[in-house]
Amino acid sequence: MNRREFNRSLTTVSGAIGLGTLSANLTEYSVNQGAPSGARISNPIAVSTYSFWRFRRDSRMDIPTCIDQAAEMGFDAVELLLVQMQSEDDSFLQSIKRQAFVNGLSLCGMSTHQGFVTPDREERQRNVDLTIHQIELAYKLGIPTIRVNTGRWGTSSSFNELMANRGIEPPLEGYSDEDAYPWVIESLEACLSTAEQCGVVLGLENHWGLGRTPEGVMRIVDAIDSPWLQVTMDTGNFLEDPYEKLEMLAPKTVLVQAKTYYGGGTWYTLDLDYDRIAAMLRRHDYRGYISLEYEGEEDYRTAVPKSLALLRKAFSNPA
Repeated sequence: MNRREFNRSLTTVSGAIGLGTLSANLTEYSVNQGAPSGARISNPIAVSTYSFWRFRRDSRMDIPTCIDQAAEMGFDAVELLLVQMQSEDDSFLQSIKRQAFVNGLSLCGMSTHQGFVTPDREERQRNVDLTIHQIELAYKLGIPTIRVNTGRWGTSSSFNELMANRGIEPPLEGYSDEDAYPWVIESLEACLSTAEQCGVVLGLENHWGLGRTPEGVMRIVDAIDSPWLQVTMDTGNFLEDPYEKLEMLAPKTVLVQAKTYYGGGTWYTLDLDYDRIAAMLRRHDYRGYISLEYEGEEDYRTAVPKSLALLRKAFSNPA
């Protein structure tokens, strides 16, 4: 029953029992007191568990401790980095879900790793199977989206070399990116049935490999054309002219990972204008989570709260 039918039936009943003013009063309340249609609320601010660790060997923080830190600092949600998880045992996963719940935090996303940029069909299948397993883990945790990657060629000797080359990596000898797009598309398509069954949206991130450019990300997302494959936008992975590139991703974005670099970045530092980014996302009616990925050298205990304040200000309701 829609609202018009409800009000019509309510008027009939109230008139029959001599309470004709009830319907009018309830109708007036629904129009004047309820939330106006299309009202904008502030974007909820999450923090990735990566922000408390950042792949530092001397400071690996477990997921439960990250959740406690997020609650104490005042975040709305937590995004989990899967490689940071010390166990995939069901009892451990459910304890994480409970811990977030009792702290008033949503588990809004999970960052995963996989790679489909390889001519080896068996290797691609292993990564499809891995991604399906990751979708099922997210389902057990009640997480609605996971970050997925295209993968990359692997011709750099290290991640430091890749960063020194601004994320640009040559393909394997005898191949080109044009060979790799069908591999990635076919592999992600093989994951969609499980994603739909579990209610977990795959968010393809602008994250090196074929995802290094907005054109590369959107070529894959548009080719697959499924509501279960959208975009995870990382504000820190376009090293030149970021704003126009981020806007190309905005219409399909389901989660935003927001980088900050207090104390200078490990591999590079970007001076990002979050007021500008927030205004752009509002133009595209993005209402989802903003997940902090702190990537600076300053101690997280001071830098993460500063980052939260920055993002709260930028993404608050401007009305």
